[in-house]
Amino acid sequence: MRRRSTTDHAAVGPAGRRGHIRKAAIAAGAVAAVAGGLYGAGLVATGDDISAGTRVDGIDIGGLSRAEAAARLASAAPAAWKDPMRVTVGDVATTVDPASAGLTVDVRATADRAADPSRDPFTVIGRLFSPGARDIEPVVSFDGAKAHAAVAATAKEHDRLVREGAVAFKDGKAVVTQPRDGRKLDQDKAVEALRTAYPAPPGAAPVALPVSTTRPQVRADEVSRFVNDFAKPAMSGPVTLTSGGKRLQITAATLGDHLTVKADGGRLTSSLDARGLMRDPAVSRPLDTLTGAPVEARLGVRDGRVVVEEDGRPGRTVSAEALGRAVEPLLDKEGAVARTGPLATTVTRPKLTAQTLAPLGITEQMSTFTVNFPTAPYRTTNIGRAVELINGSVVQPGEVWSFNRTVGERTEANGFVDGTMIMDGQYRKAPGGGVSAVATTVYNALFFAGVEPLEHGAHSFYIERYPAGREATVAWGTLDLTFRNDSGKPIYIKASSTDSSVTVSFLGTKKYDSVTAVAGPRTDITPPKERKDTGDACEVQEPLEGFDIEVDRVFTNDGAEVKRETFRTHYTPRDKVTCD
Repeated sequence: MRRRSTTDHAAVGPAGRRGHIRKAAIAAGAVAAVAGGLYGAGLVATGDDISAGTRVDGIDIGGLSRAEAAARLASAAPAAWKDPMRVTVGDVATTVDPASAGLTVDVRATADRAADPSRDPFTVIGRLFSPGARDIEPVVSFDGAKAHAAVAATAKEHDRLVREGAVAFKDGKAVVTQPRDGRKLDQDKAVEALRTAYPAPPGAAPVALPVSTTRPQVRADEVSRFVNDFAKPAMSGPVTLTSGGKRLQITAATLGDHLTVKADGGRLTSSLDARGLMRDPAVSRPLDTLTGAPVEARLGVRDGRVVVEEDGRPGRTVSAEALGRAVEPLLDKEGAVARTGPLATTVTRPKLTAQTLAPLGITEQMSTFTVNFPTAPYRTTNIGRAVELINGSVVQPGEVWSFNRTVGERTEANGFVDGTMIMDGQYRKAPGGGVSAVATTVYNALFFAGVEPLEHGAHSFYIERYPAGREATVAWGTLDLTFRNDSGKPIYIKASSTDSSVTVSFLGTKKYDSVTAVAGPRTDITPPKERKDTGDACEVQEPLEGFDIEVDRVFTNDGAEVKRETFRTHYTPRDKVTCD
């Protein structure tokens, strides 16, 4: 016989099923009633738009409408939303204004984000049982154009080129430039870094804007090495050069003016401009006491024969290379003894001495000529200076002698002053006035010496104190007086002057027994005119007729004419000039 299990259920009939359904309906109604109450309570707690307890960066906007929340966010905005953002550019700390960089908090969009996302019962009832605090991230508005402009301005201010270490010399001291890294802001990445960091929470570290760095080739340790090994010793005092028992001292300041420091593969090296050092007046002037050009013998005439009035003397020369070789080994030394060394010089012999006079063939006076002139201070100065530069000229056989090349430009720096000369057909004040008296004297000396004239020009109108057709004038850059020595022997030009005369003699060996001048009559006589002139340069001028004239140069040997040359000169009238 089977036994019924204790877990078996008794059969349920229709009446039992209806009872269960009624109980379930009652329970469901109860739940709905409770849920409805909770939903209503949730709506009350929610407020208008934004749930109670809602905050944005610590600003409580719970229970406010969206408009009210936006207004509160605008008025109570925390410092992080508007104050300058702290940033670093490499090792430099600075700030960036977020608004200028296009970074702001959009308070309306933030209020919209904070508003309840849903009004369904589950969300509203669930909010009743959630913690009261609710933090919302602010909505950031970003203007890319402004951001890039602000970052570009920051880059302009803080970017820097790499600076190489360097050393220079000034006023006898070493001037050091310390190296510095180059820095360049990565602007695109910097914009993104600012956008990511804004708004920064309180106490946040500065935003590191990304930069690229360029390292200098010449580093600080190389600068230090060069200063200690060379620059400090080089500027520690003067160097002293000795030659022939004489001493030349060159100061550190002068040395520094001609020292150059260059970088080669990250290493500093120095070089001395020996040519520039030699041209420096601080060196060239005292160097003249150690050196000097040879002095040619000074000649004169006694009893018709050439004699030595003062013998020639050898000179000494120094090349720029020799100066550099003497100075450079002393630069990295210290102390007066260590910075003293010899200067090599080269002895140069004069061409004309008592011993060389006879072999050269300068044995007699070939010609001499004197021009007298009215005394005037400017004539004394200008004629005396030209004579000083001409006297002692030695012209070798076949060589061309030039007045302008020998005398130089008639400037104040060359020892000349303003005087009177003919310009544009009348007397005017101009530099070097009066040297035409020397040119005329030289021309007559070469005329009677029988040498070959090459370039020669007469005055535009005739000057009574000069021989007609046998006179000359010169102008710097336009008219020269030149001749070629075709005598076969060297010619020595002896020149002297007084306040009222100038004399030029040619000494050498005569090629002809005599050279004479034969002047023809004056032809084509032209009367002068009269005119007025104005200005400070005007000179009163007396009238004189113009004319043409021919002068023959006659060469004679053994009493017979061997050659004749004709020189034709045209003179314009000298107008009468009065000055207003």
